[in-house]
Amino acid sequence: MTGETADASIETDPRIAPPLVDLPIRTHDRGFYDGFSRAVTIPGKIIVSLLIMWAIFFPVTAMKTLEVANSTIIAAFSGWYVFLVAAVIVICLALALIPQTGSLRIGGPDEKPEFSRFSWISMLFGAGIGIGMLTYSTGEPLAHFVNNPDIIAGTIESASAEAVRPAYMWTFLHWGLGAWCTYALVGLAIGYVAHRRGLPLTIRSSLVPLFGRGMSGVPGHVVDVVAVVATILGVAVTMGLGVEQFVAGLYRVGLGDWLMVEATDGSGLTASATAIVTALLVLVGASTLSALSGVGRGIKWLSNLNMGLSFALLGLFAFAGAGLYGLELLGVGLWDYFRTLPAHSLTLFASDGSAMGDALVQWQLDWTVFYWAWWIAFAPFVGMFIARISRGRTIREYILGVALVPSIMCFLWMALVGGTAIELELSGVAGGQILNTGMSDQLYATLAVLLDPGVALIVSGLVVVLLMTYLITSVDSAILIVNTINGAGEDEGSRRYHILFWGLALAFVVGSMLILGGIDAIRITMIIGALPFSAVVAVMAASILKAVVFDLIRKRQGVPTTAQGCEDWAPPGTSGGPAAPVSVLS
Repeated sequence: MTGETADASIETDPRIAPPLVDLPIRTHDRGFYDGFSRAVTIPGKIIVSLLIMWAIFFPVTAMKTLEVANSTIIAAFSGWYVFLVAAVIVICLALALIPQTGSLRIGGPDEKPEFSRFSWISMLFGAGIGIGMLTYSTGEPLAHFVNNPDIIAGTIESASAEAVRPAYMWTFLHWGLGAWCTYALVGLAIGYVAHRRGLPLTIRSSLVPLFGRGMSGVPGHVVDVVAVVATILGVAVTMGLGVEQFVAGLYRVGLGDWLMVEATDGSGLTASATAIVTALLVLVGASTLSALSGVGRGIKWLSNLNMGLSFALLGLFAFAGAGLYGLELLGVGLWDYFRTLPAHSLTLFASDGSAMGDALVQWQLDWTVFYWAWWIAFAPFVGMFIARISRGRTIREYILGVALVPSIMCFLWMALVGGTAIELELSGVAGGQILNTGMSDQLYATLAVLLDPGVALIVSGLVVVLLMTYLITSVDSAILIVNTINGAGEDEGSRRYHILFWGLALAFVVGSMLILGGIDAIRITMIIGALPFSAVVAVMAASILKAVVFDLIRKRQGVPTTAQGCEDWAPPGTSGGPAAPVSVLS
């Protein structure tokens, strides 16, 4: 008898039946949409296409609309994003730390993990590094070094030694548990019911504990469509950041002045429209070819290349940069982060009519609210990936692994890379060469100050290659995840033309928005686009809590909680046969 089955002598409550272990989702069986749910695929394509046409054919109206949205809609929902992410952190930690819930397995009662712990952690480790890390590893600590709530309040001086500690406190807040608990909860809500109950590995399955077979129909279609659109917009932000840094890198290694032009606001050089279009043609073309080649030949070898180059770059900053100073920042930053996490997770700045109050509100919108929306928009993509690789693990191991390993990796990158840039500025060696350049160019500027010109040129070229591989794998993976959602959890069937569509769609979303209003236009669009999926995340939280609690009740009552156990189960007093109908507990 396993730990998943209660003692047979316990009297079973007749109101409690096994969970739902079948969720039929209609997919087309021939033609262009063979293997796909047209009710999900077509609306998703229409919404994304309308967004592209809006940006291309009505650029002035689009930009004005985004500006109004930035000052009204986003500000109105800032509290929702802040408190939702705080609640997600609490729920994840509770599920992991409570003995009864933490011991439940994501899969069958005796199921072993598909991957070894080392391989699993390596994949989570890899998920913690990406395009955002290359842009923000220098960019965010430096940004908070110059401006953070303490500087706005006037308690410390901008770009001073005293500004370093709060800079890392806020940086770690944005790249720590808030991000990874969001991913963990979405992945757990999907993986728990899919692997344990044999349901399709797709977004709608996560809500079955609340809504049962209702998720087979229109409500389920809506949830999956919202997830597809959120994924496209979340990946668009990542692509936008990556394209800007990719172009800046090409400019740094001497591929021509045509790559950069003076920004219209006078803030310095920015990627030219020609460079953006060229970069997107190369990167999205390579991503689409990678997706068409299949997971084994595409994502796998590129991911291995990513890891090797990432370790090499991190090692460079550890040994040639301010390694000891970075480790000191890591230790102090971790202490400050965990010490202030409860307070900062619930902090919501409000305007009091003063210049300082308005500045604090705008700072939170530009940073914290942006990040929470970005992580939520990215959650269908990352959550599906984590759910796919975590079968067979306990909830405790899953949450602690997903929440802690990538967080620590992000912190290490920020401390070593960003710490080197800050140390060069504080010591006067950089002389403003790093601070006075745009965020997309700050990593290259740091390398230029730190290394000899010839070495800096070579390393900058390697960073460009690393960016290219990260962009390709991100877009490649996103396209495959979107097609998996559209295919009701299946990744087989006719995919070629759909891969081409989503690759082109991402290119047009990023290109049109970057040319329209730069990365800010993509950020605003993504924050608004993430709003519907944030509601799905809230319902997911309630759904996984219900699924876990009622599975514990079933265990005590001797009722099966997994698909394997439900096959031969019959209510007490019967002679066998099919399982009883699913109860309202679902």
